[in-house]
Amino acid sequence: MIERTIVIENADPRDIYGSNNKYLDLIKAHFPELKIIGRGLNLKVNGESDRIDHFESKIEEIILHLNKYNSLSINQLERILKDEMPVADDSNNEDDTILYSTTGSPIKARTLNQRAMVRAMKDNDMLFAIGPAGTGKTYTAVALAVRALKTKQIKKIILTRPAVEAGENLGFLPGDLKEKLDPYMQPLYDALRDMIPPEKLAYYLETGTIQIAPLAFMRGRTLDRAFVILDEAQNTTHSQMKMFLTRMGSDAQFIITGDAGQIDLPRKQASGLKEAMGRLQNIKGIKFVMLDDRDVIRHDLVKHIIRAYQDEE
Repeated sequence: MIERTIVIENADPRDIYGSNNKYLDLIKAHFPELKIIGRGLNLKVNGESDRIDHFESKIEEIILHLNKYNSLSINQLERILKDEMPVADDSNNEDDTILYSTTGSPIKARTLNQRAMVRAMKDNDMLFAIGPAGTGKTYTAVALAVRALKTKQIKKIILTRPAVEAGENLGFLPGDLKEKLDPYMQPLYDALRDMIPPEKLAYYLETGTIQIAPLAFMRGRTLDRAFVILDEAQNTTHSQMKMFLTRMGSDAQFIITGDAGQIDLPRKQASGLKEAMGRLQNIKGIKFVMLDDRDVIRHDLVKHIIRAYQDEE
């Protein structure tokens, strides 16, 4: 007989224990030969070593299921415990599913170039996804980041944008810097809310597991074991883009998204994104995916609007 403490990682213990410990009681009933005590993140288990190993593997399966599908029912728990449900595994996504939303519906790469983004991140650590509004480049990038966090490939997600005012004056907006910038970060928050349950997202934001910050806050940092997304990169300057790209630390993955046709910088200011497109094309480990009106997943009129503006330009 031995005693082992199993620490629940990358999951909320309340999701595993269930309301009024309903799920934990079911788990205990499946392992009657073990003495199991659950307190917060710690599961204290007494029994034979091989049975504790089996118990620990089942806890890991439950966590994988929760992280993939964002939900767990009594029926699903029973099937996991009885080896009647395939182990949740994100390594093979042949149906183009990246992960599952908070409602349990699949979030997929829905167009040819979105699928190219997913493939590119398997073989490269840096990806430039460039295309017009509505092509899903930011949403796909966030989905890839959340999947990497859930599968423990990285330790944190960092989402950033340059604080360019696009014809509006930040100084006249009420509140502190964060409150002024939050509206500019809204597309990133919206994507995260689709993919991570509210309580878990609040926890990740509070602990810094997920960080959303303006680009200027990246200066001086080295980003290790992080999935970093630079959104609206067309509004970076030369120095900002160079600063951002050189923040890359060990085991990090970077996605840079932008629309080269929608630059809000002053007329005489060159876009750091356009410059990077010229300088970095032939570097191994950096991939460029160009999205276009065929990738638009908003209202069908958006495709025609994009084409009309492209024709004019």
